[in-house]
Amino acid sequence: MKTLLSGRKMKAADAYAIEQIGIPSVVLMERAALAVALRAEKAADAFGPGCHIWALCGAGNNGADGVAAARMLHLKGYRTTIFMAGREEKGTQELQLQLSIARRLGIPVKTWERMKEEPGGCQVLLDGLFGVGLSREIEGEYKRCMELAGEILTGKNGIQEGPSSESVPQGTGIYGKYPTTSSKPWCIAIDIPSGIHSGTGAVMEIALQADETVTFGWEKMGTAVYPGRSFAGTVTVADIGFPKEALQAEPEEEEPISIAYACEKADLMRVPERKAYSNKGTFGRVLIAAGSKNMSGAAYLSALGAYRSGAGLVKILTVEENRAVLQTLLPEAIIASYTPEQLLGGREDFKEMIEEQMKWADVVVLGPGLGNEPYVEYLVEDILTSAFVPVIIDADGLNTIASHPYLTSYYTENIVITPHLGEMARLTGQKTEEIQADLFGAAFSYATHYGITCVLKDAATVTAGREGALYINTSGTSAMAKAGSGDVLTGILAGLMALGLEEEEAAYLGVYIHGLAGEEVSKNGLHSLLATELARAAGTVMAGTKGGNKTE
Repeated sequence: MKTLLSGRKMKAADAYAIEQIGIPSVVLMERAALAVALRAEKAADAFGPGCHIWALCGAGNNGADGVAAARMLHLKGYRTTIFMAGREEKGTQELQLQLSIARRLGIPVKTWERMKEEPGGCQVLLDGLFGVGLSREIEGEYKRCMELAGEILTGKNGIQEGPSSESVPQGTGIYGKYPTTSSKPWCIAIDIPSGIHSGTGAVMEIALQADETVTFGWEKMGTAVYPGRSFAGTVTVADIGFPKEALQAEPEEEEPISIAYACEKADLMRVPERKAYSNKGTFGRVLIAAGSKNMSGAAYLSALGAYRSGAGLVKILTVEENRAVLQTLLPEAIIASYTPEQLLGGREDFKEMIEEQMKWADVVVLGPGLGNEPYVEYLVEDILTSAFVPVIIDADGLNTIASHPYLTSYYTENIVITPHLGEMARLTGQKTEEIQADLFGAAFSYATHYGITCVLKDAATVTAGREGALYINTSGTSAMAKAGSGDVLTGILAGLMALGLEEEEAAYLGVYIHGLAGEEVSKNGLHSLLATELARAAGTVMAGTKGGNKTE
């Protein structure tokens, strides 16, 4: 499991390493600068002789890292120039030390305005303007500086043409290879792209687009979610000597959200082993309450996802009209059906039927494709009041709760909700843009308020546990933005719970597996993915788990 920190938490860890452990700040800075310089060398060498490296630096320690990296590159024979934003005399002690060393070595130090006059332009730019401490909108001189830097980075300022995409080094950071262009400078962000909020990933009025980000100690939460993730390029986490004990340090100002986690391939081993001496009941019973008249697709995809992720038995509870098609699509599933008239006309009898279904199930899925007919409210209520097992609420189940808020009174600690941004907006009454601006905060607030698990779906899905633990998903691809993808995810979560995983663990691990399945299918192209292929690919991913290894 990978650890990600907010900016305040990172600053607290940095202070702990310096003040409590006794590691000199200049030692940490030199190691950070070396990590940046090593990446800059690879980019500069791709441009060939005459490559000009610029270090655009602010007055804080992020700027000092940039100055130190420029000095290291200068000493290796690269042509480097330092451009300063802000008032030098107001800079940190470390910045002033690094600038004095640079000047003694004859490295040009100029004001940021001089960038537009520099002969030959820039081929590699080190972005050291703002670090993880940025907490307010950028304006004034710094904004003008970043606007000019943005023009330079997009090739709109008469910049010398760069190398072909084949010659620029390809990144191998946590988000895989990144694209290159042939007509603009290469930008390396120091710790975090300037203008990105380190905790939320929000753009603070303006931000610089990096091709890669070299971050220190731990990745920052702001580069794992969008839009920050799209500005970071490839992220490389450099070990500069922070001890693990530094994670104990708490920010000076109280901060409810300061740490998050992300799955890695090794976490697939958390999936329980499939014992040899077992039967279909050993691996759990999943009940899926889904589908409306002549709308069976969501029910099918959820059931397929549950089977592909390991469930032993899957029963679909749906309207009678869907029986024939579901039996044809997925003969492995058990079908239990009802009519809306039964539900509305014989409430007590229907409740008894639901109670019997709940006794059968180990996990319940509630919502995919249910529609918004009046009877759906009663179906949702009957299931929530009768379930004593984990219930995953998705799609129209969530929309029904949003329309009838009293249903939240039936939430228990074994509830998992899986809203996309629009559904979350309906549940909370917030605007979609507000939720998207702080995914961590939105998921955390809802999960901890109701004591449930919340899987907030976006391009980078955030899962919040009922006690506030946060997980950000780093797997997946844009190809997964297709109808039915969310239904498959719901089924995968149910299958993992049926195998015995607790709600929170099944939620974040299921999202990760779902993303890996998307990557697998996308090998055939980003446009052609189908949800059924996604479900099948989940089985391929599951083959790499402790209990799913293929036998020779």
